[in-house]
Amino acid sequence: MERSQKTLMKMNYLLSLPPNLVNNFHCLSNKPKNNWFVASDPEGARVGSGGGTAHLLSVYKKEGYPEEEKKIIIHAGGQSRRLPSYATAGKVLLPVPVFRWSRGQKIDQTLLDIQLPLLEKLMSKSSARQNALIASGDVLIHCPELPVELPDVDVLCLGIWVSPHLASRHGVFFTPRNNPQQLDFMLQKPEHGTIEKLAMSHLFMMDVGVWILSDRAITVLMQKSGWTGDGFRNGQPDFYDLYSEFGTCLGKNPSGKDNDINALSVSIMPLKDGVFYHYGTSKELISSTEAIQNSVQDQRSIWHNRVKSHPSLFVQNAISEIVWNETHKNIWVENSCIPSTWDISSDHIFTGVPENTWMLKLAPGICIDIVPIGDEEFCIRLYGINDLFSGTFAEEGTTWMGETLAAWLSKRGMEQESCAIETDKDIQFAKLFPVIAKENLTQEFVHWLLNGGENGVQKQIWLDAVKLSANDISNQANLVRLQQQRDHFRRITLKPLAVNYKRSVFYQLDLDHIASEYHQSGHSLPPELSADEQPLIRARDFMFRSAFYKYSDGDKSKAYEKEAFATLHDVITSSIEHGNIPRLNIYSDQIIWGRSPARLDLAGGWSDTPPFCMQFGGSVVNLAVEMNGQPPIQIFIRLSSEPTITLRSIDNGEAEVVRTYEELAQYNTVISSFSIPKAALCLAGFHPDFCGAKYKTLKEQLSSFGGGFEMSMLSAIPKGSGLGTSSILGASILGVLSDFCSFSWNKHQIAHRTLILEQLLTAGGSDQGDP
Repeated sequence: MERSQKTLMKMNYLLSLPPNLVNNFHCLSNKPKNNWFVASDPEGARVGSGGGTAHLLSVYKKEGYPEEEKKIIIHAGGQSRRLPSYATAGKVLLPVPVFRWSRGQKIDQTLLDIQLPLLEKLMSKSSARQNALIASGDVLIHCPELPVELPDVDVLCLGIWVSPHLASRHGVFFTPRNNPQQLDFMLQKPEHGTIEKLAMSHLFMMDVGVWILSDRAITVLMQKSGWTGDGFRNGQPDFYDLYSEFGTCLGKNPSGKDNDINALSVSIMPLKDGVFYHYGTSKELISSTEAIQNSVQDQRSIWHNRVKSHPSLFVQNAISEIVWNETHKNIWVENSCIPSTWDISSDHIFTGVPENTWMLKLAPGICIDIVPIGDEEFCIRLYGINDLFSGTFAEEGTTWMGETLAAWLSKRGMEQESCAIETDKDIQFAKLFPVIAKENLTQEFVHWLLNGGENGVQKQIWLDAVKLSANDISNQANLVRLQQQRDHFRRITLKPLAVNYKRSVFYQLDLDHIASEYHQSGHSLPPELSADEQPLIRARDFMFRSAFYKYSDGDKSKAYEKEAFATLHDVITSSIEHGNIPRLNIYSDQIIWGRSPARLDLAGGWSDTPPFCMQFGGSVVNLAVEMNGQPPIQIFIRLSSEPTITLRSIDNGEAEVVRTYEELAQYNTVISSFSIPKAALCLAGFHPDFCGAKYKTLKEQLSSFGGGFEMSMLSAIPKGSGLGTSSILGASILGVLSDFCSFSWNKHQIAHRTLILEQLLTAGGSDQGDP
């Protein structure tokens, strides 16, 4: 009971974001304000991940939000120096391509959207005193399996098994070799050799940056960040790092010394088969996405037939006319128009590029980011895919797009002194990027920025333009305009995506969501799929059309819904050969008696129902139970002297004599007392549609069979009780008919035919495996 109450507990989300995004987050993300709280770090202060957490919680408390409720805290307020393309709106809103092996993802999903399910699952399993989860906004963790319960400790950290090389770039947990959940000590970015040496006596795991803290641990963290109970002693949090300072003081033999922290109980949770994807740099943007897309190679899980010339090409929310070939690799195109007149090769990131007909040739590694500023202007940012945006131009070795600032200016006939670029400032704050009107955003200007030359007109445009630093762009970007362009490009691509469904993920998407997007796009629907298309794809096409017409024509919506279920019905009913020839298997004085228990569904209900179970597989937990010491469903069959089939319901006190095929075929109404046995008899071959031999009448078939028979049924379970009455009754009848008619069906074959029987009854029943 306690667990279920916690699962239903309200979840609150606290995000630390760049200041500009704080003002626009709710309108861009459509997240509700009542449980999505956003704030930025104190202006002009470096407070670290620990201080940032303390600041976020203090503002959250000041705004009157309930402290005792479950909270997921995500840090996404960094400058994103190494991933400038998504510094403007923060990495949490980074658009992530739909996974080619997925089902039900959304075409406009973000990193935040695909991060949350795991974090929410973790918090649903946390104890009553573990009310805060802290995570980083630039990572994605994939973990197929979590434990049923989490350790009830003050600090719970998630770890994954990795190589020493990868671990050396992150925090590392060291645990006793016989107890991987017990933390001995933590080191922050230890050298590769140090990890290898310690591995002789310890197990080691990489910290994935997801920590669950108790209320007590949060209190200690707040204190270490300068919180006094009423405020911060210096007016704002002290710089305090959660991982390198707080974390290194945890464990049995901590590398750091702090009695308050060391007194906290701690546990490490190794993630079985866990995988860590980092979105911290421009190259990781591509490599992490590529790794996710290729994490499933089973072709049965990938519905479309597209085979890329190179798997590291990603185009979304974009118009691309490039004919891709094997020379193109490591390319990301998002919220952009890239015409066929662009000559590109490898290691490119293009974001925010408006519609254009430019003729451009780009060297490998050159990236373009165009950001709307104000109501009409644009800031164009060129950078190299390996640029760090760190250091000053006065320092030796500081480069931009692979060259020094002096070299870049010289190629364009300019000198540092005349360009008002402060070379003693960190490059993140150097005013390098021009803000220009739309009419000046031309092929000639972009070509001059890329290649230089003595073009006086373009040089003057650059000199006259207001220039922004990378930091300024993040603060001044018009995020609403940016999102409007993204939405515009995405909706343009919907119809080509649908028409070319064989090479796209269209029918793998969340169909309700894509139908809404499609309706808003104003596109006409693509042609219906042909009858020879894969049935499940065709059923999803009907479902998409049904969802689309919900916005304009309810009758059409219902009609397409009916077509979808009819297609699904045909898929299931045609999944076995229907050519049974019943042959009598008992003597005239024998009776076949079958009995079955009732079913209690404990978990996973409806995950066993088509089409869900056919696409994902069902996961149910059931109990078979008797009533009053007896199986409550019982079936009797015996021969009779008349060439008819007599059906009796002992519990209902009803009987029906079936003399013709037409009477037997009247099973497709659930309200009939004998719909289930009639459908089962048809499946068993007592109807021409399912029989492998030809008879003119049911009487002729029964005479050939060896006579008519009586089937008596008893169900001690109330109809509609939810105890599996109909499916168990159907399975019991099929089991008895298997013996009676010499079919020798095994339990799996009976279960399969029970699913078909449910479809014949138009009930859309479930497939719960062995009856």
